[in-house]
Amino acid sequence: MIVGIDLGTTNSLIGVFEAGFPVLIADETGSYLTPSVVAFEPNAAPLVGFPALHRKNLTATDTIHSVKRLMGAYEKRSSSQQQFPVRLRTSVGDFSPEQVSAHILSKLKKDAECALGVPIERAVITVPAYFNDAQRNATKTAGELAGLTVERILSEPTAAALAYGLNRLHDRARIAVYDLGGGTFDISLIELNQGTFEVLSTCGDTALGGDDLDRAIADFLAQKLGVAARTLIKSAEEAKKRLSEEIKTEILFPFDHGEASNPTVFTRAELEAICHPILERTRAHCMRALQDAHLTQGDLDEVILVGGATRMPLVRALVADLFGRVPNTSQHPDEAVALGAAIQAGILEGAIQNLTLLDVTPLSLGIETFGGLMNVLIPRNTTIPCKSGEMFTNAVSNQVSLRISVLQGEREMAADNWKLGELVVPFTPAQKGQARVGVQFEIDANGILNVLIRDIATHQDHHIKIQHAVDVSDEAVETMIADSVENAFEDMQERAFTELRLKAEELLSALRSAFVQLGEEISTEERTHLDHLAQAARDALFTKALQPLKLAVAQLDEATQPLANRLLDKLTCR
Repeated sequence: MIVGIDLGTTNSLIGVFEAGFPVLIADETGSYLTPSVVAFEPNAAPLVGFPALHRKNLTATDTIHSVKRLMGAYEKRSSSQQQFPVRLRTSVGDFSPEQVSAHILSKLKKDAECALGVPIERAVITVPAYFNDAQRNATKTAGELAGLTVERILSEPTAAALAYGLNRLHDRARIAVYDLGGGTFDISLIELNQGTFEVLSTCGDTALGGDDLDRAIADFLAQKLGVAARTLIKSAEEAKKRLSEEIKTEILFPFDHGEASNPTVFTRAELEAICHPILERTRAHCMRALQDAHLTQGDLDEVILVGGATRMPLVRALVADLFGRVPNTSQHPDEAVALGAAIQAGILEGAIQNLTLLDVTPLSLGIETFGGLMNVLIPRNTTIPCKSGEMFTNAVSNQVSLRISVLQGEREMAADNWKLGELVVPFTPAQKGQARVGVQFEIDANGILNVLIRDIATHQDHHIKIQHAVDVSDEAVETMIADSVENAFEDMQERAFTELRLKAEELLSALRSAFVQLGEEISTEERTHLDHLAQAARDALFTKALQPLKLAVAQLDEATQPLANRLLDKLTCR
């Protein structure tokens, strides 16, 4: 049996596909929601879920929540410039985010085994659509630590679309899934066509969610009341929920000695003034997703809301403004993703025959080429699973190896993207352009990257093991996309200049060689003309002037063609 799991920032759920329907599984208290909180105690098993949540204020340093934001993350340590996997420190020891998440998954697994009466060993686990390769790998590792074989890593908006579309398999529709959870935001555009679910584009921010709203509200109340913001997080969250139904509410916050303060009135207008700037950050992602899918707001048939934060009237008004239509609220915001995961489990088990799911990769993948350029092999929003390869060669004569750096990101220059892995491939020394190395990228159905490198001469294969963590914070995912848009013109200019620089350097080197080999066969007039063109190219390189360099390279290339023909004739006569 395969279960479907929504491993959420705030809450997690588990479900199964039975008798033609996705069904959520409740714990011993009858709750479908398990708070994604783990509390560690000396000489005792960790507490998970509601028992851990109740201890959050008593043992804050030993209670870990919102761990999903740290999946696949690295941190710098003061004693070294190197990056190390994040470790969460408690009084009983240090734990990785994967280990903490494994405790949550183990609890869900146990609940399912108690309810179903059978061992649970296989699972589909959902992740934000914008989770990168490292974060997806970390989620898979957490599942394995919990004793589960992770059959599929499924994007959350795609799961929500499955839950929405299960009873619409004969329809044709384009839907947007606006998913604002406790810790992450995703927007995905999905086309439903006769039982095929195809993700057209996806965008988002893995560091934007309800937690950020709660902190902003707590900061506002702390300033208003003159107390520490950390003591008001729970009150802020509860007030936010109440103000989805009410116009104003009263807040009681605890004094240090445990007594409550006089009630403080907090209004929906104040809440919306605080939250609006944060929620506005989702607008750019929605517009980018539409642009990537080559769609307009009018091309959409439905906009579905997923995630607890979408209960807020302000969020619903914002979505209506973004997409020009009232959002569809038929899906339970907390349960839709888990139901979709259960449906995917049903697909894998063969219980659903007439449904096909086509997901996409959220960020471009490629390698660094000569000159520090990013050569994309798999563009972002490519349907997965997918495979793509290209042949590369040595840029310098007598080169004895080729460094393959695997990159992820949207910038034109390699240095502006994230390095996922690197391998040096040795080969027999050869003249420039003679050694050949094939590079193949393959993304599996979980969105996890495998890289194969083959030396064509020896047929020797090499594999790059993509590490479970990338040297990048969750906030940097949003920055990467924003920077790629903001710097698009400058990036293209820099790429164009770099390509011209490499061409110019190649022409100048060839010209020096031709002067030596042809000697007096070149007339004084011709040599003077070529020297003049070469100097123009060197001047443009020095000043980094793109258009003058473009003109100089074109003129030098044309002027050296007769030399190239004479050298070829000379070699042929030999």
